[in-house]
Amino acid sequence: MAAISNEIQDLLSSERAFAVEEVSMGYEEGDEDERIPQVSELGYSQQQMVLYFTSNVVSPSAIVYMGKDKFENEDLIKHGFEEDVWFHVDKLSSAHVYLRLGPNQTWDNIPEELLDDLAQLVKANSIEGNKKNNLTIIYTPWSNLKKTGDMDVGQVSFKKNNLVKRVYVAERINEIVNRLNKTKVERFPDLAQEKADHERVQKRQHKQMERERQEQEFQQIQQLKQKASERSYASIFDNADMRGASNYRNMDNDEEDDFM
Repeated sequence: MAAISNEIQDLLSSERAFAVEEVSMGYEEGDEDERIPQVSELGYSQQQMVLYFTSNVVSPSAIVYMGKDKFENEDLIKHGFEEDVWFHVDKLSSAHVYLRLGPNQTWDNIPEELLDDLAQLVKANSIEGNKKNNLTIIYTPWSNLKKTGDMDVGQVSFKKNNLVKRVYVAERINEIVNRLNKTKVERFPDLAQEKADHERVQKRQHKQMERERQEQEFQQIQQLKQKASERSYASIFDNADMRGASNYRNMDNDEEDDFM
């Protein structure tokens, strides 16, 4: 019995050691658990839940997503897409919210109305920030997030601080928050597989674009060669005409000499 008791104590100690507080650039995470049901309560103890939202203030609509808690945030940090943009309340605990950019969109040119949606969603998912006015929301490309082995669960920093932008939020706008919450969908995706599939598609598209570029370049070279060839032939004919005209004039001179 003593041995079993010791094993239980060791197990409890290891669980307490694992339940570290998340600190993200000075933000203490984990309060989100009070707002969203635990995965185990839903019967998916071995899966990671991700919350997806749709913003219709732009066309096409924008995809926004966030993790349930700091442990889901770990997977989102690891398996984000290159076109994802990370949002967080500055200097306060909040959810990690991501915007998935569409084709030909860039993180530093996000429409103002879409930024407002993201900022309001981040604020609403911050226990402390939701109660405060005059907040700052920071955002940066997913690729600028820095994660090292000595960091706590969900903790991140930035590779380049100059790639971090800020948006000011004066107060909560319920109309925006309610509109976004109506689009919320809970999923349990295989994030690693989704990223692998996405990168495979991107690779095929890049190869196709490269083939098209090379074909276009080849056609341009052929056109230039054709024009150069045409100019060369024209030059030959011009020289031949000039020689012919010169010979004709010489013949006229010879005839005149014969009659003299």
